[in-house]
Amino acid sequence: MATTTNPADPQLEARGINVVRGLAMDAVQEANSGHPGTPMALAPLGHVLFTRVLRYDAAEPNWFDRDRLILSAGHASMLLYSYLHLTGFGLTLDDLRSFRQWGSRTPGHPENHVTPGVEVTTGPLGQGFANGVGMAIAERWLRERFGPEVCDHRIYAICSDGDLQEGISHEAASLAGHLGLGRLVYVYDDNHITIDGTTEISMSDNTAARFEAYGWRVVDLGDAAEDLDAIERGLRSAAEVDDRPSLVILRSHIGYPSPGKTDDPAAHGAPLGHDEVRATKEILGLPPDESFVVPDDVLAFYRAAGARGAATRETKEATATAWRAANRELASEFDLCLAAQGRDGWEHKLPIWQAGERTATRKANQKVMNALLDVVPGLLGGSADLAESNGVALEGRGLANGDFSGRQIHFGIREHAMGAVGNGMALHGGVVPFSATFLIFSDYQRPSVRLAALSGAKVAFVYSHDSVGLGEDGPTHQPIEHLFALRAIPGLRVIRPADANETAQAWRVHVDGDGPTVIVTTRQDLPVLERSSERAADGVARGAYVVVDEDAAAPDLVLIGTGSEVHVCVEAADVLSESLAVRVVSMPSWELFAEQPDAYRESLLPPGVPTLAVEAGVGLGWDRYADATVSIDRFGASAPGAVALANLGMTAENVADRARALLEQR
Repeated sequence: MATTTNPADPQLEARGINVVRGLAMDAVQEANSGHPGTPMALAPLGHVLFTRVLRYDAAEPNWFDRDRLILSAGHASMLLYSYLHLTGFGLTLDDLRSFRQWGSRTPGHPENHVTPGVEVTTGPLGQGFANGVGMAIAERWLRERFGPEVCDHRIYAICSDGDLQEGISHEAASLAGHLGLGRLVYVYDDNHITIDGTTEISMSDNTAARFEAYGWRVVDLGDAAEDLDAIERGLRSAAEVDDRPSLVILRSHIGYPSPGKTDDPAAHGAPLGHDEVRATKEILGLPPDESFVVPDDVLAFYRAAGARGAATRETKEATATAWRAANRELASEFDLCLAAQGRDGWEHKLPIWQAGERTATRKANQKVMNALLDVVPGLLGGSADLAESNGVALEGRGLANGDFSGRQIHFGIREHAMGAVGNGMALHGGVVPFSATFLIFSDYQRPSVRLAALSGAKVAFVYSHDSVGLGEDGPTHQPIEHLFALRAIPGLRVIRPADANETAQAWRVHVDGDGPTVIVTTRQDLPVLERSSERAADGVARGAYVVVDEDAAAPDLVLIGTGSEVHVCVEAADVLSESLAVRVVSMPSWELFAEQPDAYRESLLPPGVPTLAVEAGVGLGWDRYADATVSIDRFGASAPGAVALANLGMTAENVADRARALLEQR
């Protein structure tokens, strides 16, 4: 069993912990909103982490080889904010005073792009738990590939009853145990409290047995939330385990030491009240009528703890510098991984298809991804048991317990966790993660996709089988509303390629860009469009481009298609061409098109020209670009894909008829 470090003056440590409890009470009371009870109960745990266990340098919060700490129980954000202020991450007392206010650096739940020292955006319970698994995968993969000289740290997380009840944590815990992710240390705050009452009203799990069954090492500290040395021993013993993840169970008492709210569900999600705050401060030895009190000696103690890691960082960086000098080619590859970019000229490795060829865009996607392996060295990911079907099966072996040398992760049927694991990989850094499943199952991933957009995580979400064209599996597997639902997420780039060349360029947009991208592909074969090999590079990057009649200054009609419906529009234009000047526009991405100058958008969609959008999904939202739609505003049906598409109106003849009707109306 690991021993404790030589602690500071116990009385000073106790005063520091009480100051944190005071800050948590004051911030929530000032905001008249928040969760004071868990920060109060876990103040000793936070103290041990920030003063004894974590390897970090508060002055350099983005030092790559730092330990990561995830507050999966994001409602307890004042615990994290208090220690980030005290140890010198740049948060001020004024930041704490503005807790939960407009424009503050202390939002109600932690956000990675808002607050220095916050690793991931948490709040929806279970997401941070799965993010940590992704971070542990990234750390292990980089360490085995490049060596401990440049990547050698640990991932810690604080989890609540709510995290462990959410299904995503079950999936993520199972995956972490299967992969043997050592150096992953989670603390389960077993406080026996939920909003509705004690956990006994809704939960009778044997948590220790559950995690042992997943292959985790379990350290049950019992009722030790106030015992700093016991907490440290538990954390250090868990951190030494290299072959499996660890769960440290800590029984705490929410709201401690509030005389009227300790172990009370009321302490979870509401201010304690002025009288209760005053009474608790008297117990803690804090000035009862003052708020946000931080004595100079307490602040000096914590600032020294925050600066203590500078020497370790400098030593580690010197080691990394020596490694770089001795391994220049490998170092260049490592830098590309850190930048989440491709090699210079990597796009020239993208395959090109010629007009007249036919292939499903999922199959094109697989060819593209395998072409990226050597030129985008950080590419790492997998699918929910559908690698071949999704078109993401990579050459070489997959990751396995004891062997992280591959590039493919076998996530199993764990879509919920897969999305959040990808986010954790991206936010850890050093990886260009992707995940894949059928488009219909993006519903399972939606919380993670939303958080990827909110946190700016550079993840590729690949969704195949994108319409009723998938066929006989029927309406349970045929996505209808999913494209619009994904497009509704701010900050998410959705690309639905029309052919193989557009698929290749979708990856170019993602690799060269920032933030998350959704790439949506077909099961059925599609023809390669005329001249897409020449035009898709610029056209996909702009979100839309003309594929037919690009020279007409004033077309009679514009047909807009996405994905598998673009070639239907081309065929319909041919039907109509005897009497009409018809332009066909491929619009793989609403979001990229919206970013273009007005002049470009109007050059494709001239004002006043009747416009018909064609897409094998709901028509909702197309009114921003089209006067009418050929869409599918009902559930699909079990039938061969071509039959389903035809019966639901995705034919050139129906599009031509609808176009004539639109012109008659105008």
